[in-house]
Amino acid sequence: MDVLETWTRSEHTADVAGRPATHPVWRKGVGPGVVVVHEMPGLTAGVVRFGEELVAAGYTVLLPHLFGPVGREFSNVDVVRTLPRVCISREFTKIASGVTTPVAGWLRSLARDLHDELGGPGVGALGMCFTGGFALAMMVDETTVAPVVCQPSTPFIGLPGRAADLNLSPADAEAVRRRAADGCAVLGVRYTSDPLVGTRFDTLASLVGDRFIRVDLPGRGHSTVTEQRSQAAVDAVLEFFGQRLHG
Repeated sequence: MDVLETWTRSEHTADVAGRPATHPVWRKGVGPGVVVVHEMPGLTAGVVRFGEELVAAGYTVLLPHLFGPVGREFSNVDVVRTLPRVCISREFTKIASGVTTPVAGWLRSLARDLHDELGGPGVGALGMCFTGGFALAMMVDETTVAPVVCQPSTPFIGLPGRAADLNLSPADAEAVRRRAADGCAVLGVRYTSDPLVGTRFDTLASLVGDRFIRVDLPGRGHSTVTEQRSQAAVDAVLEFFGQRLHG
C-alpha cells in the first residue's frame, strides 16, 4: 500500500536563493497547522507514519518533499544515492558554518500560506537530522510559533566549529534569540550519545536560555520520532504542539 495514498498532493513555489523553486507537498488532517520537514534520505515511510500520528492528534499536517525518494522505507542505499545530489544543490548548506540554509525562505513561505488559511496563533515546524535546524530558520518568521529541533546534524561535523553550529546566519540567530526573549519556546529532542548532534544543544541553550525545552533520551539512537522512534520523544512533541497551537 502507498503510505501517502490518503494524503493530498499539491505543489508550492517560492524563492530560494533568488530563484523560484517548486516542491511537492502532501497534506492531511484538520486542526492547527504543522510543517514536518523530512530527514535524509527523503520523505520516507517512517516520516509519513509520524505525520499520521500528528494527524490523529488533531493537526493539519504538511509534508514537503525536498529531496530523495518518496514513501519508501528507510534505506542506507537511498542515503548513498541521495547525499551526493543534495551536496551539490544550491538549496541546502552542508558544510559552511554561520549561514542559514537557502531553502528556509521556501519553508517560511509555506508556513505563512498555511497560517493565512487556518488562522490561530501560528503553525508548528519540525525538522529532523539533516533538516533538524530548519525549524529554527523558520522561527525567524513570526508565523512559526512552535519550532521543534530533532537531532540536528548539519553542518556536517568534521571541520572545526561545525559541531556547535546551528545552521543559522548571525542575523537569523539574533532573530531567534529575540523571538525566544518575547516568549517563543523551542523544543529540542535527541539521543544523548548521538555523535551527529555534536554540541548544538548547548549552543541553542546559550542562545535562547530557559525558552529551550531540552529532551535528552538515553542511548545511541538517532532518529527520535521515526527509525529509532521514542514514545517519550513523540509525547514531548505532542505536548509542545498542544500547548502552543491550541491556544
